[in-house]
Amino acid sequence: MREQLTLLKLDPGHAFGVNGRMQKDKGNEAKVIEQYDFAEENLEHVDVLIVPNFIDQEFLYSQREKIARFLAEKKMVVYCGHLFREWLPGCGPFMPQLIRNYQDYEVFPTENSSIFQGVTTEDMTFKKGVAGFFARGYHHAPKNAEILLTFANGKPVTYVDRTTTNGTILVHAGRDLLGYSDENKTTDRIRPQFLAWLEAEVRSLKEKSE
Repeated sequence: MREQLTLLKLDPGHAFGVNGRMQKDKGNEAKVIEQYDFAEENLEHVDVLIVPNFIDQEFLYSQREKIARFLAEKKMVVYCGHLFREWLPGCGPFMPQLIRNYQDYEVFPTENSSIFQGVTTEDMTFKKGVAGFFARGYHHAPKNAEILLTFANGKPVTYVDRTTTNGTILVHAGRDLLGYSDENKTTDRIRPQFLAWLEAEVRSLKEKSE
């Protein structure tokens, strides 16, 4: 039986037009709200806040205390994108990967990573023969963070932070992890494995709250 999750996803709205976004969330697992409605949204029954790329980070900076309170209540924030404002606890600014040739875009799952289990480096790195669509940079992970995905030089593309706050923060320096589906590649595994990981993480957080 699947864990009952309450996911709240912020919609930037403007990115590539309403009907022409580069990634579409195929499921209905998350309640989606317009990003600026977050200021008035009641988070009492929300387990996971999902913040995708192209979000208005100046606005989120104004909401940083609300996000910090949410995490203090042993909840979870997932951010997929390039951080440039300090609205997310423990996360440093996005750093572009140093690129000398296409191999510098290659990403590698770590042994800890159930989200990327069975997903090949080739399928993540290349799209229609072009490298760099999956990730083009990284964030400096906090001390004791769990690293899930790296470049060959060890820079963390995806990490989990369970120590900066009472909650859990997942940072992915790329596009929305819920958007990977229907590509007929091993990347189709990311979405269901990510949802399963969220379920397990929320269950663990709730057990700690009891």
